[in-house]
Order: sequence, then structure tokens, then C-alpha cells
Amino acid sequence: MRRESPAQLDGPRLGRELRAVVTDIDGTLTGTDRALDPGAIGALRRLDGAGIPVVLATGNVLPVALAIHRSLGLSAPIVAENGGIVYTKIDGRERIERLADRRVAWAAFLAARRAGLPLRRLFTDRWRETEVAVEPNVPVRAIARAIRDRPVRVEGTGFAVHLMQSGAGKEVAVTRVLDRLGLRWGECLVAGDGDNDVGMIRSAGWSISFATGSRRARRAADFVAESAGGVGFVEGLKERGEVRAG
Repeated sequence: MRRESPAQLDGPRLGRELRAVVTDIDGTLTGTDRALDPGAIGALRRLDGAGIPVVLATGNVLPVALAIHRSLGLSAPIVAENGGIVYTKIDGRERIERLADRRVAWAAFLAARRAGLPLRRLFTDRWRETEVAVEPNVPVRAIARAIRDRPVRVEGTGFAVHLMQSGAGKEVAVTRVLDRLGLRWGECLVAGDGDNDVGMIRSAGWSISFATGSRRARRAADFVAESAGGVGFVEGLKERGEVRAG
């Protein structure tokens, strides 16, 4: 399935050589049950083994992202907390960078609660260091309207709503990672399904979203997979020619 936007007629922007993959996790490498798809796991391991860095860019907390990263045997940096944290490991030394101030997001969360919105923090929010993540029981627009006077970015993923300091986000954090790897967005394949992935999808040389993804993600992507999650991720790689069909 092709992108819904007429811009798809211009064709893919990525050149012949793919140099990196940037991918969301939940809803992109997983199904609705949040389980990683075996086909996606195999594809990621093959890409990493071929010397193509695979950057996980997720709204998950770092401990969850790091466990997945290690289980997959990946080596590239991790972007966690919706762009609030960048994790790298170079020459055996681990480094964590925090790119947003949780206190700003927390103040906005409390303001939204005082405004009468029944926000409920995610279970994993107790481990977040740079943002606040709440359950998607209140529309993103309602939250953004309630805290419109605060320097906070509000983004939905379908699984959660993230409140974080303005100027942060996945695209900002991944740009930092790519600069350090000596790479450009145009050399990257990006996969994502949520509104919080749209900036990355638009920046990519070539991008994948899903029929189950948000409307904005679908419209921004070069290829919209008919299958959901990890199955659709592999479908997109086949369309791009990075894995063999069949």
C-alpha cells in the first residue's frame, strides 16, 4: 500500500545504499499484544549483522528499551522516553544523556489535573526521568488545550500520551544520534506508527507506516503496510528491497 499523500508520486528519496534504520517499537515491531514479531526480530538482526545500525526510538522507558536492544543483539544508540533520553555504549562505556526536564512536564501534568482532566499516569511513569506519560483516556487535543500556556509538547502514540518539555522529541534526539554516527536523515529508513513518529518519518530518506497507524503517520510515510506491527515492518523492508520476498 502506498502513501496516502500525493507526494508519493515523487518516489522514494532514499538512495540505493541504506546506511541506517530508525524504528519505533510498540505498534511497529510488535503486534497489538505488545509482543515482538519473530520476523521483525530476524530482519533487525540481519540488518545489524550487515553493518547497518538499527536505532530504537521509543516512548518506552530506558530499562525496557535496553532489555529489547540487548535481546536483539543491537549495538547502535537508543532513543527512549519519546526522545528525552539517549543511551550510547562506546568502548564498553555506557552513557545516558537527558534532553528534557521532567519538572516542566510534571508541572503541566498537575495543571491539567487541576483543570479537571482525569489523567492517569502509566504504570511505567514511575521510572521516567524526562517526561510524564499518561494513559490515552483523554484526547490529546484536550490535554494540549488545558496546558497551552506551558512550554510542553503533547504527543499521542495510541498506547499513551506523552508530556515533555518543548523542543524535545524523537526527531531531535535521533538527529543528535545520527550526527555522532556521521549519518544524514536521507540515508535512513524510518518506521513508525504514531503521531510522535511523524517528524522522523518526514525526515527519512524512506519511511514505513501501517494501516493501523495514526492518520498523520500514514500520510507522512512513503509506504503504508497493509499488515500491522512487525509483520508490516517486514512487508515494508521487502517493498524497499532490503529483505527477500517470500
